Amino acid sequence: MLYTPISNKQGILAQKSSKLTKKSIRWLVALSSIPLFGIVTAFGIAPNSPSFEEIQVEEVVLDISIPEAIAETQANQTFWRQENIRRGDTIAAILNRLDVSNQDSTDFLQAARGSRAMRQLKPGQTVYAQTTADGELLTLRYFFGNEELFLMEKTDDAFKMTEQSVELDTRVHMKSGEINSSLFAATDNAGIPNNIAMQLTEIFASEIDFYRDLRQGDRFTVVYETFANDNGKRTKTGRVLAAEFVNKGKSHQAIYFKASNGADGYYTPKGESLRKAFLLSPLTFSRVSSGFTNARFHPILKEWRAHKGIDYAAPTGTPVKATASGIVAFSGSQKGYGNLVVLKHNGKYETAYGHLSRFASGMSKGKRISQGDVIGYVGSTGMATGPHLHYELRIDGVQRDPTNVVLPSAPPIAKRDLNTFQKETHALVARLNIMRNIHLAVLE
Repeated sequence: MLYTPISNKQGILAQKSSKLTKKSIRWLVALSSIPLFGIVTAFGIAPNSPSFEEIQVEEVVLDISIPEAIAETQANQTFWRQENIRRGDTIAAILNRLDVSNQDSTDFLQAARGSRAMRQLKPGQTVYAQTTADGELLTLRYFFGNEELFLMEKTDDAFKMTEQSVELDTRVHMKSGEINSSLFAATDNAGIPNNIAMQLTEIFASEIDFYRDLRQGDRFTVVYETFANDNGKRTKTGRVLAAEFVNKGKSHQAIYFKASNGADGYYTPKGESLRKAFLLSPLTFSRVSSGFTNARFHPILKEWRAHKGIDYAAPTGTPVKATASGIVAFSGSQKGYGNLVVLKHNGKYETAYGHLSRFASGMSKGKRISQGDVIGYVGSTGMATGPHLHYELRIDGVQRDPTNVVLPSAPPIAKRDLNTFQKETHALVARLNIMRNIHLAVLE
């Protein structure tokens, strides 16, 4: 006999209490249902039988009792739920979406009135809650401020809340990229955070002029750290641990190391410091609009005269960095320089920064400045036809061309730290070499 299965006619309709506390559930069962409590029945239509539409289906209501122990177990189950914070959210709205009971929501809001975390609901962050089936709030967790945890636990029907710092997990990443248009376009394509890209420019600032020296096809590899909370969500980026930048065919490698005396910095694999006494440029990204020369036609004076410095064209407000550590010798307005800062460095060196739109905060005479500190902002004060920085390097009071002067370097790794440096940096150097070999293999 040929059987044709009846499909799409299963009809189990369950009327279930939302609180899961009733001892019995009434089931509405159609005769076409399969299977039910282990009983499997095949239904079919025989030849020459009435069509399916003509078959009368009888509905039967069955009372099936669920044992009390099972009902209690279901009622006592707990659930972890989570809700993302939305723009304009309140903690009351979040508790409602977490299915917390009205009474517990009221009690929690009362108890958490003074909570700093509850005033820092950041859109995109997540609130985690443990509740029972009937909406009792047992635990609530919220990571705020990146490194702090708000924790609420219910004990003896009372909410106990703490706000504490959390230990973040350190994760190490290794990525590489190639320059096609700009450095930041390449780091974006490689998925490298902007903070790490900026560190790259600072690490190699004494080796590479990132405006004038970059070439299409230059490549880089960076090993860096990030920090995540115990939910695995990245909260912040750390520092670059190792990096390689191949510029115009020349490889520059940098390894981070902290010496026994607490001093830290970036070194070559041989232990030589990458930190020079002077940066190549006081601006990270700019173009030289006028170089050091003994004969330049002055655009304002309309005469030929020496230009004893380097002009860097950049938009008004661009931060100007000290090229070396020193002390402020002058800060104010001076004739054609306009707003000017002069720094006195160790020994016979001075640097001058002119045409500034404004000074950095606290830029007074005698203030100690570290290399890379912002001392002012690009402008067009004094004798200037447009926004740019006039930069001078003075040796024994005489302006010198900074691109033609051999400047001192920072000391290398101390002998007492050399063995430790080699042991700690071996794995980082190996990572850089692996990435270089992968790149070369791809090119082949």
